[in-house]
Amino acid sequence: MSASNRTAGAVAAALLLPLTIGVGPAHADEPVKPGGTATATATATPQPKPPANMSSVGGTLLGLPGTQVKLGTGAPVLPKELSARSWIVADAESGAVLASHNAHWRLAPASTLKMLFADTLLPKFPNREQVHLVTGQDLAGIGEGSSLVGIKEKQSYTVRDLWLGVFLRSGNDAVHVLTQMNQGLGKTVAEMNAHAAELQALDTHVKSPDGYDAPGQVSSAYDLTLIARNGMQKADFREYAATPRAAFPGEAKPGKKRETFEIQNTNRLLTGDFGIAPYQGIAGVKNGNTTHAGATFTGVAERNGRVLLVTVMNPSSKEQHAVYKEAARLLDWGFAASGKVTPVGELVAPRNAVPVARPSGGTESGAAAAPGKEHPQSGGPAVAATAEQGSGGVGIALAIAGGVLVLLAAAVFLVNRRWPATGRSRSRSLAPSRTADPDPEVNP
Repeated sequence: MSASNRTAGAVAAALLLPLTIGVGPAHADEPVKPGGTATATATATPQPKPPANMSSVGGTLLGLPGTQVKLGTGAPVLPKELSARSWIVADAESGAVLASHNAHWRLAPASTLKMLFADTLLPKFPNREQVHLVTGQDLAGIGEGSSLVGIKEKQSYTVRDLWLGVFLRSGNDAVHVLTQMNQGLGKTVAEMNAHAAELQALDTHVKSPDGYDAPGQVSSAYDLTLIARNGMQKADFREYAATPRAAFPGEAKPGKKRETFEIQNTNRLLTGDFGIAPYQGIAGVKNGNTTHAGATFTGVAERNGRVLLVTVMNPSSKEQHAVYKEAARLLDWGFAASGKVTPVGELVAPRNAVPVARPSGGTESGAAAAPGKEHPQSGGPAVAATAEQGSGGVGIALAIAGGVLVLLAAAVFLVNRRWPATGRSRSRSLAPSRTADPDPEVNP
């Protein structure tokens, strides 16, 4: 199938087959025969042990500790340099989990939790040009050491400005303003938890919408991947997550034109910088870093018509910016292993997925929207990735022009508008379609 006829966001198809389970990632210098057991030796400081019993949402194997991978003939072994407590690689189109490591370990998510915040609240503010005058109450209670975009009291910002602050600078100030616009912390947290449950992200429990460390606030690599997959079906989510840099309003002064300053996305696989090269085909999504959570990252990338999602949580490696390097290694492996591994699980559909008639007959499980109609939660037409030249290297962004698919570079990222039925893979019709260190919100 050509890349122009592929879509991302489908539910996994295949029934799972038994898999031998290893205690850690397979080493590149320790080849694993097809059907063999993955093994590992320590490459970093020892990690705490995962719980013996974890959720089995998406498949029994995903609830087991250790690395889950079923290599077929010609499949590459997993990268040697993997030290994260938890990680997952999944096909964004089919939902198939290609490999995982402690996928359901409930860990502190840091700012990757902002993906759930955005997926929950974006539909509530459909007018991107809506203007909000910031009050002192909007900015109250921001955690010490939080990452900020620079929002000021008694200054006005559009909804678009605020979301750019959330996605690019991981601004907790922007999150707090949007939370107050949504009638406050209690309502927002309740809605985020309800949305997580609807997505079947059952490892996730929200206490603070911005991802700032809070007792009992947890998610998992599986859940964050599920959340990202759902969010990427929204056009605004895709656009913001893949924007490398933008102009942000400065302080308005009487009698003078309001100046702006540039903000850059803290996702280093998108923008490059700090010794990290932009990843070929990257199209988002979100990074995080706090004292308790360590470094976390969820990314989505397209290569040769294949779209993969990867989440990495809390690497213990002493390698600088290990979360990005390990994510890139897993993406490289996933693209090379595609079609050569047996899935070990699936990314499940939301609870509200319902059958939808398909033009070719049969049904799809998803939002009940007629062909050609945009469902409110879908985000509308698919979009393309574009390379933007910048001081940090080539960043990959999504471009939306007039609601029509626009191809601005070779890296094409296509997102499905509705959930296909659970079942075997089949063809589907395409909808029209130098800054601070990454996410510097280290808690004291």
